[in-house]
Amino acid sequence: MRTVSIAAVAALLSISLPESGRAASLQVTPVGIEVTAPGAGSTVKLHNEGTTKINAQVRVFRWVQTDGQEKLEPTDDVVASPPMARLDPGADYTVRIVRLSRQPVSGEESYRLLIDELPDQRSSGNHLINLVLRHSIPCFFLAPDAEPAKLTWSIQQQKGRVSISADNDGDRHVRLAALNIRDRNGASVSFGAGLTGYVLGHSKMQWVAPATGRPLAVDNSMQISAVANTGPIHASPAARAPH
Repeated sequence: MRTVSIAAVAALLSISLPESGRAASLQVTPVGIEVTAPGAGSTVKLHNEGTTKINAQVRVFRWVQTDGQEKLEPTDDVVASPPMARLDPGADYTVRIVRLSRQPVSGEESYRLLIDELPDQRSSGNHLINLVLRHSIPCFFLAPDAEPAKLTWSIQQQKGRVSISADNDGDRHVRLAALNIRDRNGASVSFGAGLTGYVLGHSKMQWVAPATGRPLAVDNSMQISAVANTGPIHASPAARAPH
């Protein structure tokens, strides 16, 4: 089965900035979708803030996390209708997101919508560079009795680099921001003030800390803090000894 790595999507996003002097035209709301059964659908609104017509494409991928890595897999269980749209300047367009699978939702199902502003092929004859603008929107379908997230943390240090892992034994995802770790001596490492990432239900994710000049004392006395979609997190890990 063909998969798309989240890293590849991130790489595309890093080069998908609009050309200098040209504002991003395609705006998308909301920035995340959650649908609880028996609900089976939702909508996203596309808006063209530019001064010319634009084409947009909406695709749905199943979102999985395996061995601390993220992948997007093709799926027919959830679809976008319609998958293509052409928007006049200032126009809005509503796209329905529908779960077609007849299997009841078990726990929580995770998807991502990739919404692309397609390049204008009519400009290919000039000397402008047509770059694709992509929005990646998380989309979750969950059962009414889905168990809340249950995170277990671990920290390890190898060759001077510290990594932190989160195992989620619950059904529901966790969205993490402002992740920070601190050792017993007061030394700390920040993973940034913004979004760190997601831990999907019954999945594991791992992040490598930025390099610092001061080594951390990695043991089970370390303190982990973060801001989750469920509230603040303050935890301690089951740490591995440095090696």
